[in-house]
Amino acid sequence: MAPQDPTAESFPDLLARRSEFPILEHTTYLINHSLGAMPRKVYDNLREYADMWATRGIRAWAEGWWASPVETGNLIARIIDAPAGSVVMHQNVSVIQGFVASCLDYSGPRNRIVYTDMNFPTVMYVWEAQRRHGAEIVSVPSRDGIGVETEDLLAAIDERTLLVPISHVLFQTGYRQDLEAIVARAHEVGAMVMADCYQSTGTVPFSVTELGLDMVCGGSVKWLCGGPGAGYLYVRPELRDTLEPGLTGWMAHAEPFAFEPGPQRYADDATRLLHGSPAVPALYAARAGYEIIGDVGVERIREKSVVQTERFLARADERGLTTRSPRDPARRGGTVTLAVEQAPAVVKALAEREILVDCRPNVGLRISPHFYTTNDELDACLDAVVEIVETGAWKAHATQASAY
Repeated sequence: MAPQDPTAESFPDLLARRSEFPILEHTTYLINHSLGAMPRKVYDNLREYADMWATRGIRAWAEGWWASPVETGNLIARIIDAPAGSVVMHQNVSVIQGFVASCLDYSGPRNRIVYTDMNFPTVMYVWEAQRRHGAEIVSVPSRDGIGVETEDLLAAIDERTLLVPISHVLFQTGYRQDLEAIVARAHEVGAMVMADCYQSTGTVPFSVTELGLDMVCGGSVKWLCGGPGAGYLYVRPELRDTLEPGLTGWMAHAEPFAFEPGPQRYADDATRLLHGSPAVPALYAARAGYEIIGDVGVERIREKSVVQTERFLARADERGLTTRSPRDPARRGGTVTLAVEQAPAVVKALAEREILVDCRPNVGLRISPHFYTTNDELDACLDAVVEIVETGAWKAHATQASAY
């Protein structure tokens, strides 16, 4: 292992919380861009859910379950600087994107959906499917496979643009897009912006209010340490009250327990953005991570992230490794990459050493320290990568596909 850096572990307040995450006791966990470490408190929260079901039965709906999509959303609102009551919970981003798509009318001249060719594929799949309803899809290409030039995206947004559904931070490389410029251009021509902040919420601070974002979505699996099954949707309140989703259900009704027949009569608050009964267990599980991120503060998390990723990249340079991530931290999220040959096999070889990372095509290894990561763990990862590549230890795993 490399010698201890004199500035190592300079965030003792954050590292003191390592004990809240059981997996850190035996694993070097550098895969937070894919699945954040589980907080110990999840055990208690899921036990609370099970106890309510077991002892309160049907009464549990009135005693917390029914309100959980909004009450859990308020924990996200605190993190992204949204008004209380403006964030609701869904199952995942695919559902959320389809839900938003169902709100829109593509029959007029303003029917263009503009995004980039580096969006997460699930977003592309949802919007490509809207072609059958009259949507015109414009995909802005990357020049270098790392990011998309802001000027290229702005040039594609015009008076025919209806919505710009983009990733705040790109999942492949960690490239951070300029939301401020994109929102300004979209609003200039009367378009809306929907930011997928899956790869930024919890590690890159931003304010939906200051940015003037129309919509924000994401999930809990990654930096929020909330686990699967809990996605979030924010819609600017003034815009929300004009939307009439086609994908709807009884939770979105103004009086759901009136059981009215016929067309939907939408609620006049954020519950109009719901549909059917919520995935209550996932919401109970997610809260522990949200609470920790809210308590630690994303500004503090970002401060540590920049210090550690800069240090990591510098030490990678010393070892002759290269990256496909932006070198400017202002253009980078919390993930860095290492361009190595046989990346899936290297991932498997690292996992044998209890070092968890993953890889993606054309970028190599993806590595993401979180607020609970030590510098020693990052050094150990770098040393292991060099050893695996130089000794050919990856060859034992060359026929195995990556599981992550």
